[in-house]
Amino acid sequence: MSTDASTADESTAEEADLAALRARVDDLEAQLAEVDADAGDDQRSMTIIATKGSLDMAYPPLILASTAAAFGWDVVVFHTFWGLDVLHEEKAENLQLSAVGNPSMPMPNALAALPGMDRLATRMMQKKIDENGTASIQELIDVSLESGVDLQACQMTMELMDYDDEDMIDGVTTQVGAATALEHMADADVQLLV
Repeated sequence: MSTDASTADESTAEEADLAALRARVDDLEAQLAEVDADAGDDQRSMTIIATKGSLDMAYPPLILASTAAAFGWDVVVFHTFWGLDVLHEEKAENLQLSAVGNPSMPMPNALAALPGMDRLATRMMQKKIDENGTASIQELIDVSLESGVDLQACQMTMELMDYDDEDMIDGVTTQVGAATALEHMADADVQLLV
C-alpha cells in the first residue's frame, strides 16, 4: 500500500471518528436540554389569598410567600378586601392588632372592647416584634418582591375601596381580577386562604 493511500485511509478514519464524536456531543446536549426542561416542570407553586389587613394577619401570607420563593417556588399572593391594606402605601405602615374577639389576646373581651385597647395591643405586639428582631411587614414585602413573589391587588376591592394604582406599594401587581388569581390557583401545588 502506498503512503498516499495510507494517509487517505487515516484521514477518512479521523473524519469518521470526528463525525461520531460530534454526533455523540449533539446527543448529550439534547439529553441535557431534556433534563433541564424536566427540572423546570418540577417547580412548585403556591397561591395565597390574603383577606385580612390586621398586623397579626399580615405576617402569615408574607412569611409563607417569601420562604417558598426562597426555595424557588412560583408564588402569588392575591390580596382582597381588608388584605389589600397590607399593600397600601400609607395603611401598611399603620396596621393595627385587633384585641376584640381575638382568642389569643391575654385579656377578656370586655376589657379588649375599651377605647384605646387596639392601640395598646398593637404597641405591645410591635414592641415584641422589635425586641425579637422579627422582620417588619415592609421588610417582608420587600423580600417577597425581591424574591419574585407576585403580590397582587384585587381589582374589585381597589374599586370598592376607591384605591388607585399609585396608592399601592411599588412593585405590586395592581388591578388583578379574581379570574387571574383562580388560574394560578388551579395549577398551584399549594392553595391557602388567610
